[in-house]
Amino acid sequence: MTTFTNRLLGAALGAAVALGAHSAMAEMAIKFSLDWKFEGPAAPYILAKKNGYFEEEGLDVTIDSGNGSVGAITRVASGAYDVSLADINSLVEFNASNPDRAMKSIFMVYDRPPFSLFMLKKSGITKPEDLIGKKLGAPVFDASRKLYPAFASATGLALDAVTWESMDPPLREPMLVRGDVDAISGHYFTSILNLQAQGVTKDDLTVFQYKDFGMDFYGNGLLASPDMMEKHPEELRAFLRGVVKGWRAAIADPASAIDALKEVDPLIDPALELQRLQMAIDENVVTPDTLANGMGLVKTDRMAKAIDQVALAFGFEKKPTVGDVFTDVFMPGAEDRKIK
Repeated sequence: MTTFTNRLLGAALGAAVALGAHSAMAEMAIKFSLDWKFEGPAAPYILAKKNGYFEEEGLDVTIDSGNGSVGAITRVASGAYDVSLADINSLVEFNASNPDRAMKSIFMVYDRPPFSLFMLKKSGITKPEDLIGKKLGAPVFDASRKLYPAFASATGLALDAVTWESMDPPLREPMLVRGDVDAISGHYFTSILNLQAQGVTKDDLTVFQYKDFGMDFYGNGLLASPDMMEKHPEELRAFLRGVVKGWRAAIADPASAIDALKEVDPLIDPALELQRLQMAIDENVVTPDTLANGMGLVKTDRMAKAIDQVALAFGFEKKPTVGDVFTDVFMPGAEDRKIK
């Protein structure tokens, strides 16, 4: 066999080995649960899959819709899913109630939280103390409702100053419009647009965003199962790189992200979900911190203050530390976390 032939054979074998390695990597399946339905803020993850960003990282990612942060956390805690998107404050509560199954967030997505209260202007509610004696409504698992005690403390309201009525998520905004409740709690980009669909404009509303009342919470982050964290650290890092690529592409061209979302759920209203995605980008993802430092990180002092407020809201006997609920061990490098 000639040297040239040997070289050709060696090259072919090398290519086969490389392809085999890539195929083996591509066989690393990850089950990913969203926190909610296939709405605008879910589009960057769908776009990452459509554009092959996860595949480029050697991952086969399945993306499923969710039914709230508590459900998304439980899915990972049970081992049914490898990664989920969930409110980090709900994770703090889960860990306090389930110390034997405590988990950590590995990446912050919403640098600013969407937690809010919504009132019709005609209700006459213009400041927190106007809520005294009023009826508020939300699903029992709503993050803004669960964190209301912290809002009450920050604004000087007694916990029993309001009453709460529970309902299924689709009934929340209609009940406000009908006057069945005086106010509702919810994510800013969810309830604003759901109310718009009910014929209520932003000009018709008074909105208390928790972040405007000294509540410097973080919002939704990504968490991984203990098995993934222990056995597949590089795959988790690769997954996070793919997530950032998806958000970067969605920020640059939100319409393309919504097009990808519509392929997954043909029943969405593209115009409405484009608004919802843009609101999440502008209000929650693109901030001075993420522009300067990229996505994913938390500031220890800010997170510690948020934990203090969450502990107050839920009445924890033992307050967790920042290291108990967040780790940057799987964080991609600075260049891989840039959003613009």
